[in-house]
Amino acid sequence: MLDKFVTPYIKPLLMPLVTQLDKRGVHADQITVVGFVIGLLAVPLLAAQLWTAALVMIILNRVFDGLDGALARYQQRSSSAGGFLDICVDFLFYAAIPLGFALADPVQNALAASVLLTVFIGTGSSFLAFAIPAEKLNLARPQFANKSFYFLNGLTEGTETIAFFVAFCLWPAYFPELAYSFAFLGAITIFTRINGGYQTLKSHTVTDAQQSKEQDK
Repeated sequence: MLDKFVTPYIKPLLMPLVTQLDKRGVHADQITVVGFVIGLLAVPLLAAQLWTAALVMIILNRVFDGLDGALARYQQRSSSAGGFLDICVDFLFYAAIPLGFALADPVQNALAASVLLTVFIGTGSSFLAFAIPAEKLNLARPQFANKSFYFLNGLTEGTETIAFFVAFCLWPAYFPELAYSFAFLGAITIFTRINGGYQTLKSHTVTDAQQSKEQDK
C-alpha cells in the first residue's frame, strides 16, 4: 500500500551508488544475487538470536534490492530475465525470515511462522498469477511502469513487509503477536487481490469479446 509513496523518495538516494557501480562495470543481476546471499545470512543469525546483526543483513538486502532495478534502468539493461531473477529471490528472502524466527524458538514461534508463510504463499501467488494474464492483455500499469512484472496493489506490499521484519528484530519476544497481525493484514491483501484481479480480468474478457463481435459484423 505504501510502496507507491515511498519509492519516489528512495530512488534519488540510490543514484550516487548507482553511478559508482556503473563506473565499475557492475551488472544489475550481480547486485541481485549478492543481495540475496546477504539476505539469507539473516537466517542463521536469527536462529542464533543475534537480532541486531540479522536486522543489518535484512536492511542491506533491501538496499541491494533497490539498487539492482535502479542500476538496470540507468544502464538501459532492464530485461524480463532480470525481473524474473529479482522476483524469485525476493520471495525466497521473504519466506526465509519467518523460518529464521521459527529456528530461534520453535516452541514459541513455529506456529506463528507457519501461519505467516501460508499467507506469504497467498499474497505471492495472487500477485504472480495476475501478472501473467495482465501481461497478455497488456493492461496499463502507470504506478509501476518500469517494473518487469505487473504489480497488483495490496494492503501489504514490500514497504509493509520490511517494516514488520524490522519490528520482528527489534521486539523478538513479540514475534508471534506481530506475525499474526501481519498475517491478518496479508489475508486482507489476498482477498482484495483475488477479488480485484478476478473482476478486472473478467471485465477485460467481456470487453474483448464484445470488440470481437463488432469486428465480425
